[in-house]
Amino acid sequence: MHIDPFGVEIWMNEWETKCELNLAETCVESLTIEELLALAGQNQTDLSALLPLKMTYGDILGSDRLRAAVANLYDTKTANDVIITHGTIGANMLVHKALVERGDYVVAVVPTYQQHYSIPASIGAEVHPLTLQPQHNWLPDLDALRALVTPGTKLIALNNPNNPTGALMGREMLEEIAQIARDAGAYILCDEVYRGIDQTGDGMTASIADIYEKGISTAGMSKAFSLAGLRLGWVCAPPEVIEAVMVHRDYDTISVGRIDDHFAALALENHQRVLERSQRITRGNLAILADWISQEPRLSWVKPRSGTTTLVKIDLPMSSREFCITLLKETGVMFTPGDAFDMEGYVRIGFANTPGILREGLERVSAFLAKQG
Repeated sequence: MHIDPFGVEIWMNEWETKCELNLAETCVESLTIEELLALAGQNQTDLSALLPLKMTYGDILGSDRLRAAVANLYDTKTANDVIITHGTIGANMLVHKALVERGDYVVAVVPTYQQHYSIPASIGAEVHPLTLQPQHNWLPDLDALRALVTPGTKLIALNNPNNPTGALMGREMLEEIAQIARDAGAYILCDEVYRGIDQTGDGMTASIADIYEKGISTAGMSKAFSLAGLRLGWVCAPPEVIEAVMVHRDYDTISVGRIDDHFAALALENHQRVLERSQRITRGNLAILADWISQEPRLSWVKPRSGTTTLVKIDLPMSSREFCITLLKETGVMFTPGDAFDMEGYVRIGFANTPGILREGLERVSAFLAKQG
């Protein structure tokens, strides 16, 4: 099976171990186990609960405890609507493989995480991109979406909050998209891995799984929950989708690790405290980034409303890749080039590191830009 090389992952694999200040990072500053225990009101003595844990496969679908904790993140779902996966990347792969067949008609919003157009294309689906535009604040043009979504469309693939732009579709827009899908009989897959860190209010993005009867939410512990090392995600979906995912999951997952399951459940049972920490970091850092961009005449953007990343337009006589490689070699600062998302002329900046790393990195970038003439 042919599949296109994964642009952003190839970039990260090549460069993230060679930089000093990683401003391409997309996860909120990672938690230690000690920090997680403190947020949960526990301490090191509570680790003794793991000592009798037998290292079997454990619960194949994910423990009842974990699936109940995941379901609690949604307004209308129960543990039976949830299946645990190896990260959100595993959840997305399983949904696409379970639902999409050769010849199916799929609409994917771009830019987005490359899985959502390259996987269905590799299966042989007819993939139609809906390109987001900065003049629309990187939000979908619903008239253009209506024109693309024809009767018989199998799947609409969304990413909300959006990576790489940080755009956020609110409930009203999601309800309109749900109606477009309903009229066509289509499923909606919404990658919601950044859910929980909106810049305003309680920070919790509305989920497509609560809004639409054929809505599928994928998410995980990596981004908003600061626990990428667990490699744990989930699918929250209608029963027929869960059943289809289970068939494919038997071939590539079996179960997640029991220790990962334990710590993910602990974090989600205390999700408000974990997300409050993430919101403090992302909201404070976005203010730092906004102030910096306002003082850089070669840079422009649409300020993000959620997530951990933003697309910034660069006004320089070089490609985005040349810019990023030169910047990294001269300053040690890592961005992601826009061409990894088919968005030449832009760079993606992550703003979820510790504030000190962000400030120092931006200072180095300012010095680099000042030398460009």
